[in-house]
Amino acid sequence: MDLKKLTSTLLSSDSIKGLSSVTGASKGEVSSVLTEALPALLNGANGQAKDAGTAKGFADALAQHAKDDTGNLAGFLGNVDLGDGAKIVGHLLGSDKDSLTKAVSKKTGVSAAKIGQILAAIAPLLMSLLGKQADEDEEKESGVGALLGNLLDNVDVGSLLSGLTSTNTSSTSSTSTGKKKKKAAKKDSDSNASGLMGLLGKLLK
Repeated sequence: MDLKKLTSTLLSSDSIKGLSSVTGASKGEVSSVLTEALPALLNGANGQAKDAGTAKGFADALAQHAKDDTGNLAGFLGNVDLGDGAKIVGHLLGSDKDSLTKAVSKKTGVSAAKIGQILAAIAPLLMSLLGKQADEDEEKESGVGALLGNLLDNVDVGSLLSGLTSTNTSSTSSTSTGKKKKKAAKKDSDSNASGLMGLLGKLLK
């Protein structure tokens, strides 16, 4: 699994629908929040995996989450433990959690409370997907840090952005009617793409 595939799974229609159902946020809100926040979560995971003080605990957590059945995303998200998810978000973002939430809220117009729920719901799925990838990695001796590094090093930013903006446009358009709302959807999609480009730029440095 490369980063494009990982992100596509997290932003799939089934994932967006499941997160919307669990959090009460609209599909458009979920899509916008994830587009802005996922790079930061991945950056946090990368930091946890490569820091000597947290690497072992992070690897153990991935191994535990790898056992989760994610074959049915809607079913998985419908039973997600938001308390556990909030703890994961806290570990991944650390002291940057509040500042990221404020930035995403300002960018998307989604309340901080909803953003917290969305991130708490997606975090266990992110950990599970990363854990499964670690299990499938033939070069397990290289460790989780190398896994995260490979995911980030192999990212195709152009393809990733194209897929993400297509997802956002489709998700938003499905709930919009009339020319005015379609224009708003396009504006949101362009804004999300711009925000993601900036965050990915920081992530890939």
